[in-house]
Amino acid sequence: MTATDHPLHAELCRGLNALGIDPAHAPALLAYLDLLARWNKTYNLTAIRDPCEMLGKHLLDSLAMHSYFTQANLADLGTGPGLPGIPLAIIRPEAAVSLVESNGKKTRFLREVVRQLGLRNVTVIESRAEAVAEPGRYQAITARAMDRLAGILAVGGHLLAPDGVLLAMKGPQIADEIAELPAVWRVSAVHPLQVPGLDAERQLVVVQRAEAG
Repeated sequence: MTATDHPLHAELCRGLNALGIDPAHAPALLAYLDLLARWNKTYNLTAIRDPCEMLGKHLLDSLAMHSYFTQANLADLGTGPGLPGIPLAIIRPEAAVSLVESNGKKTRFLREVVRQLGLRNVTVIESRAEAVAEPGRYQAITARAMDRLAGILAVGGHLLAPDGVLLAMKGPQIADEIAELPAVWRVSAVHPLQVPGLDAERQLVVVQRAEAG
């Protein structure tokens, strides 16, 4: 079956067009989606079982932040089955993406995705975020469903370069999380996100060191 014959190809292309992403990436994104659906039957990588639901709630949701990921490298903390790191790495082959995950079955899946899709710009790190000994290496970190803002920075803030940013995907209620941030961090931007086909309100919160910029 070619990518254009895939039952979700047309829907994915509509979503990519809505996000301003080249539909030429659809074959690789669908290959990742198929691997996720197949492995999920055995390894329980995500609570979402229906590939059609995965397309919106995983693929397109992850890609909604793409226009704000302008850095040359990214560490995706607690990436789980590779979200948002793998979709972002597929559409940004020039960017280096590290997938940080401590769960062994999930890292086995991630390595298989990297192998089958030939993702030369992706590195899998089997570790808890706080144990990754790469201080100051990354221009950006992200975490899709890992923790509150302060919690993400507590375990992963050391990975950021002095002018690096946290790109955190959040729902509508973020005031309390922003208020919890230690004084060494500040919110530099909040961008509303539109996820094609989803009614849920999403925002991208950008956090950097208070002395940066």
